[in-house]
Amino acid sequence: MTSLPDVDVVVFDILGTMVDEPGGIGRGIRALLPGVDDARAADLLALWQRHVDEQQREVVAGRRPYADSTVIDREAAERVAAEAGVGDPDAIRALAACAQRLEPWPDSVAGLGRIAAHLPVLGLSSAGRSALTRINAHAGLRWHQVLSAEDVRGYKPHPDVYRLAVANTGLAPERLLMVAAHAWDLRGARDVGMRTAYVERPVGDPPRPDDAFDLVTQGLDELAGLLTGGRGPA
Repeated sequence: MTSLPDVDVVVFDILGTMVDEPGGIGRGIRALLPGVDDARAADLLALWQRHVDEQQREVVAGRRPYADSTVIDREAAERVAAEAGVGDPDAIRALAACAQRLEPWPDSVAGLGRIAAHLPVLGLSSAGRSALTRINAHAGLRWHQVLSAEDVRGYKPHPDVYRLAVANTGLAPERLLMVAAHAWDLRGARDVGMRTAYVERPVGDPPRPDDAFDLVTQGLDELAGLLTGGRGPA
């Protein structure tokens, strides 16, 4: 960790950082296959995650036309259902919808509220606009502004996604602090000049030894304390 950055806006990743994305999809898989054992459920979750990661990379690389997160999640649900031998269209739709019913981490709502009382807070996500509406409503996350990578027809870590946040604030990039549980996400933000804060979560991508983020914290409570000087709501 370097010195506490002097910033004007805090920008949060949402999936994995503010909400438990793997947990929500895992619950959807168990609803699809009651009684499924843990190992099988983990394999099906990994299949979903591989599909999403591969297809987002294809879009970023220009090898696939842009498709928003609801399309890619539906494809992932279809792959999981096919692997599990389930062909019922209603069951597949219900499985796809689980990607928008994600629970917040225990400190997400209160920590976000503490920071939002002192600084503008933005959500910046690879999830599409319609998906973000449902994700934030379900989790109870309240933002001053929410930005979707759909607006630049891309996905993180393409630099245009981070530049979207910079452009919407009208500030120099170093006045924005990007918060994420994924080190790859923070590297993308850092590459366009944003300040960075890693928040540890049970899921995510931890920093490498050679990563140099401005802040490294064990959770949103710690981050909120640093950014607000330990003060409560304004």
